[in-house]
This record gives sequence, C-alpha cells and structure tokens, in this order.
Amino acid sequence: MLTIDLSAEDLTRLRAPGRPDPMWDTVLSLHLLQNRQAALAFDPWRRQVRARIVQAGLTTTVAALARLAPFASYFPDFLTPTPVAGPRPDGSREEGIEAAADRVAGTPRARLARELAMTFPSGAPSWVRRIASGEAEAMRWLAGALCRYHALAVAPYAPVTRAALAADQDARDAALRLGGMQGLMGSFDPLLRRTEGRWTGWYPVTQSLPLRGRPLTVVPSVFCVLAPVVLADDALDPVLVYPVDPAPGWVARGDEAGAPDDGAQVAHLIGPTRARVLEVLDTSRTTTQLARVLGLTPATASRHATVLREAGLVSSERQGNRVLHTRTRLGDALLAGHLG
Repeated sequence: MLTIDLSAEDLTRLRAPGRPDPMWDTVLSLHLLQNRQAALAFDPWRRQVRARIVQAGLTTTVAALARLAPFASYFPDFLTPTPVAGPRPDGSREEGIEAAADRVAGTPRARLARELAMTFPSGAPSWVRRIASGEAEAMRWLAGALCRYHALAVAPYAPVTRAALAADQDARDAALRLGGMQGLMGSFDPLLRRTEGRWTGWYPVTQSLPLRGRPLTVVPSVFCVLAPVVLADDALDPVLVYPVDPAPGWVARGDEAGAPDDGAQVAHLIGPTRARVLEVLDTSRTTTQLARVLGLTPATASRHATVLREAGLVSSERQGNRVLHTRTRLGDALLAGHLG
C-alpha cells in the first residue's frame, strides 16, 4: 500500500509538468526488460529492444545496467534524480538524456555508496564498487551506458509515447477545468484515491510519502505500468511517477513479425550508424552528445553528421566552440518513409 499525506494546501503546491522524465523512462524500461508485466502491450517492444541491444553489441552493458536498477522492492534513487522544473536554459521544455545522465554521474560519493550498499546487501562486484566510490572513469561509463540504452529502448518510440502522454495531459487538463484540484486528483482514481487527507493506492511494498510542506512533482510515463512509483528515500524531493497506457498497437505490427521497418530501410540506404545518428537527432544535439549517445568518438560522430548534412538530412549550426546538429524536414521524411 502506498500512502501520501496530502492536505488541501499540498494540492496548491502540486507540480504536474505533463511531460516524461528521461531517467525515469530509462530505469522503468529496464524493469520491463526484467519482467513480463503488461505483456500484451510490451512484449513486441521487448522483442524489438532486445534485438537492437544484440545488434548494437550492448548485451553486457544493458545486463550491467539491469543489475544496477533491478526489478525489485528497492533500486537506487540516485538513478532517477529530481526532474528539472520549468524550461531549460536553452528554452526547451524537456531535459535531454545527456543532461540527466550527467546529473546521475554527479551524484555525491556518500550517496552512491549508501544506496548501492542497499542494492547489493551481500556485497557488490568490483565494477559496482568503482561506481560506489565515484571513480571518474566508472561514472563516465555509467553516463554513456545510460545514454546508449536510452537511444535503443526509449528514444525510437518517442513519437508514439508523446502522443499517449498528450492524450493523458488533455484528460488531466479537462479534469482540472471541470473540478479544480479535487477534479484533477479524482482523475487518478483507481490508481490513487484521496480519503481523509491522504492519497492511497496499491503498491508492492508498504510505503508512505510525507510531504512536509514540500511540493510533489507528478510525472507521467508510458514505461510505468500497474502502479505509480515513488522514491524509496522520503527525505528526497517527493516525486510520483504514474502509468500512462500506450495506444493499442503502439509497436508496429510489421516489426513484431520481423519485417523490415522504416528504420531498417533507412539503414540500408545510408548505413546503420548514420541511420542511428538520424534517429537520435529527434532533438538537437552537439557533436559530443552524439558521440556519447552512440558510443562513437567525437571525430567519428562529426564525420557522420557531415555526410548527413551534405545530403540535406541534417543542419548544423556553430554556437561558440560547439556545433549543434538538427534533423531537417527531409530527414524527418526519410525516417517516416515518406520519400518515394
């Protein structure tokens, strides 16, 4: 049972940005690879992602991430840092996976050691101990591994997950307009029900979340299933992640059967690495960010971006000492299979 103390005053401080969080999506999707929950909706996704992981040669890396974020009664809170509120410095509404992974990599050593000791109560392997000590190389590996996994398991599904999140946000906004904050809270029934100043709902363990005057951030996620999720440590800024059901058939049927999808056709035309560069440019990224997400050297990432720019699929803009790459409309059309 999950219990959240929720007064009328707490309702006025509620933060509901209506957008996903890259690290929560990353960790919760790792959990889905470790279980069979919501099989009808997610088994096609599991098959696709596992195939991508093998093709990318990241089987060992993803297995290590799954050990760090086990599908269990406890996983480290530092992997899901508090979502950034408000617009980003660059004006965007969402924090990218690179920035979120960098915040994970910047976790204080004392917290790393404490939370990983709880994750591995019988003793951690040597590579985990290096992370627990905050070793710089180990933290760089962790940030890069999180980015590469996100690029395979979360980013390719952004168009359909965003559509589901937009529909959910419309429903929440309508509930707020019609019934105020009480109406908004009621829209979460039966996941959560408000009774006598408390929000209660099913949870795999007994968990309480006292707000103590702190604002509660409510985050939607397509990769959250069955029940909301909160941080284990109630001393941290309170966050509640709640499930949003994807639309039926959100994973293409052709991909389920192993038929070549648009991504495979693009890879055939421009090569698999450049196809991945094009895919991850669903948001603008610097050359360094491209290299990190795809596990390339900056020089290699720059060469691929140059070829794509010369083909009219990517535009590049210098900003100070960095170059920002953006997918063009022609690149969007190629990925969507709209080029004849």
